[in-house]
Amino acid sequence: MTRFFTGLLRLRRGPWEALATIIIALGVFMLMQPFAIWAFTYSFITTLIGTVMFIVVSHFPE
Repeated sequence: MTRFFTGLLRLRRGPWEALATIIIALGVFMLMQPFAIWAFTYSFITTLIGTVMFIVVSHFPE
């Protein structure tokens, strides 16, 4: 767990890609759930932020 946070602080690709993937999965979950309209409302922007974040961090060093 400490290595994960160290990787985030040192701008390493692996931890940032994992975080971007979690944000994308959260956005997709928000899109598919039928209970909260606020989650559905913000699902597209959440998925978009995760996708753009993934594209940016894929250029970080290993």
